Amino acid sequence: MSTLPDGPAGGGRLLRYVDALAEGMIQEMERDPRVFVFGLDVTDHKGIQGSTLGLRQRFGADRVFGTPLSEDAMTGVAIGAAMAGLRPIHVHIRNDFLMLAMNQLVNIAAKTHAMYGGAVNVPLVVRSMIGKSWGQGAQHSQALHALFLHVPGLKVVMPSNAHDAKGALIAAIRDDNPVIFIEHRLLYPTEAYVPEAPYTVEPGQARVSAAGDDLTLVGISNMVVECLRARELLAETGLYAEVIDPIWLEPLDIDTILASARRTRRLLVADNAWTRCGVGAEIIAAVLERAGPAAGIAVRRLGFAATACPPAPTLEAAFYPNPATIAEVAHQMVRPDVPDWRPDPEQAKLAYQVQFRGPF
Repeated sequence: MSTLPDGPAGGGRLLRYVDALAEGMIQEMERDPRVFVFGLDVTDHKGIQGSTLGLRQRFGADRVFGTPLSEDAMTGVAIGAAMAGLRPIHVHIRNDFLMLAMNQLVNIAAKTHAMYGGAVNVPLVVRSMIGKSWGQGAQHSQALHALFLHVPGLKVVMPSNAHDAKGALIAAIRDDNPVIFIEHRLLYPTEAYVPEAPYTVEPGQARVSAAGDDLTLVGISNMVVECLRARELLAETGLYAEVIDPIWLEPLDIDTILASARRTRRLLVADNAWTRCGVGAEIIAAVLERAGPAAGIAVRRLGFAATACPPAPTLEAAFYPNPATIAEVAHQMVRPDVPDWRPDPEQAKLAYQVQFRGPF
């Protein structure tokens, strides 16, 4: 379990998530000449929400360059470069587009180390973004991280804040295994205290983001922010939830989640994806298998309904979990014998979601 600096005394200064990503890449490119960045639109005027702005001017066209709209072929280039000893950061923009490179990622990148008996590594970082913004609908709002968790040989990380975004990206770049690095687009403008010096947020170390005794909330990526807001809403009713951020989904720190669930005896997992065969199902299954029936842990999971992501704002409001829906389900779990409670919808709004305007 890791801790998060909560102010200047803990080191660092306030930095936006997107700027923390850029700083992590810059520092690793300065440290290691084998690191390079490429992908669709990494050199355009918006620079992947700003995370790659200025990199080409700083490191040159040989280490920062755009690619054709050919995800499968370019992923093959990334894998070949990694096998040859370089450390590519391949930017795919949207998580949805990784579906065009699944053979390369699942059958080549993930399996090469095992097939060659450990003699060949694939130190590849694959960046992509998830999440709604202004109604992008079925093909541009998906979060498909559960697909990659099913494949041995791939690591998966979904940082929820700027501190972890920088530290986890540096750890991913230095890792000798392929890492799927997933960023929620609504997190880009959010701020956290980030040390200036390079540091790592290592795989397999979850964080207790807020302590509590009545219920364990596990949030995936942006859902950590939503769970923390739900915790504030629940506190108004006298309930105190513990919020856990797994950070890395593979490898997963199940011990931290299990210890909390044993104590609170209630576990609710909120994900940015469909619930069926998802991360919530895996976390709950792992906890219940290890705790055993005698632990008496009640479980629930929240995520997308079994339908395509809708584009209309009114449908988005019903489709995506939010602080109010998380708080409502949590309240039901702790107090099943009292009338249903619903927080004020206005209080449940998140400031950065109200302010966000797109275009991605």
